[in-house]
Parts: sequence; structure tokens; C-alpha cells
Amino acid sequence: MNRRGVFGVVLGVCVALLATAFYMEHVKGLEPCPLCWLQRYAFMAVAVVSLLAVLHNPAGVGARIYGFLLALFSGLGLGLAGRQLWLQSLPADQVPACGPSVEYMLEVFPLTEVLATAIRGTGDCAAVVWRFLGLSIPGWTAVFFSLLVVTGLVLLLRAPASDK
Repeated sequence: MNRRGVFGVVLGVCVALLATAFYMEHVKGLEPCPLCWLQRYAFMAVAVVSLLAVLHNPAGVGARIYGFLLALFSGLGLGLAGRQLWLQSLPADQVPACGPSVEYMLEVFPLTEVLATAIRGTGDCAAVVWRFLGLSIPGWTAVFFSLLVVTGLVLLLRAPASDK
């Protein structure tokens, strides 16, 4: 498959995952925690990079840049998913206290404090509210982010050195 096709598949996967997240929130009633929101933003960043790569269809250095950005944003998302999985593995007495909703924090606190709180995670982030095949939601996002990191690295390393 050519690079444009690979980025198209990545874009489709990200759109499907984001649609699933919004379905789980608005139809199933699962309230996303701050780390969930940040993971959504990472998927959105990967989707935007993939869309730009599909439209631009670069060769040479441009292809490497898109591969790098794909790996970078996917790696950030993987780190966030890993953080949430770690919070979920903590004993109940070590789980951080639950915090206010993301909407409230954005209205009241400066953005830097909202981001710091989101990355630290709250008690909401430690709750396992859904499982499929034994994995929680951040477990599945970690699987997809891992696949996307590998895809980005392959695109980065296999991109032709120059335009042909």
C-alpha cells in the first residue's frame, strides 16, 4: 500500500475511534475523565496529520515529517493511556481524589493548571467503567496508539530520501 493509502487508513481508524468515544459518552452515558479527553485530543492530532498527509501526498522529506508527527502524537497518546492504566492499577487507598469536571476546570482555572491536573489524573481516571476482551478503554487506546507509533516509525524510516 502506498503512503497515501496508509495515512487514509490511519485517518479512518482515528475517526472510527473518536466516533466510538462520542457514542460511549452520549449514548451509553460514560463520562470521560480528564485523561480520556487528552487521549481524544491525541487521536484528533493524529487524524489531522493523516488528513494533511492524504491531501498533500508528499515524497522525500515531507513524507518523513508526516511519519514523525504521526509517531510523535501517537507516542504522546500512548503515554497518556499508560498513565491512566497505571492509575487503574493502584490500590484504592492510593487513587487520587476525584476532581471537578473538565468543563468546570476550563471555565475557572488557567489552561496550564487544567492540563497539569488532567495529566496527573483524578479518581475518575482510575475507575474502570467498561471492558472488552479483558481490556479497559485506556487499554484499547494503548493498543491503537502502539500500532500508530509503529506505523509512524515505519513511514518515517521507509520514506524515500528524495522525490523521484
